[in-house]
Amino acid sequence: MQDFETLSQAMNALRAEGYVEDFNLQSNSLECRNLNIQVAPNDFKVDHFFRFEGMSDPGDSSILYAISSEKNHLKGLLVNGYGVYTEDTTNDMIAKLKVH
Repeated sequence: MQDFETLSQAMNALRAEGYVEDFNLQSNSLECRNLNIQVAPNDFKVDHFFRFEGMSDPGDSSILYAISSEKNHLKGLLVNGYGVYTEDTTNDMIAKLKVH
């Protein structure tokens, strides 16, 4: 997978590869509102991830996850602030999304 200069470039390229759904981070799952599906940590995998640094403010850093779920037959994207999780995010979700 290539490197991208901007978040929008990465999202456009991944959507062209079939990552068309949008995921939202919940405390113990990923939510696909379009399909009204909750995807548990053991039902998805992170295929790719990309970090984007804020140009003027490190607090603007974000991470883009390209996620697939064989069980639910879907591929999509999750954008999150780098290292930002909700207060009640479970350890399973944090571990699944932790990148090195």
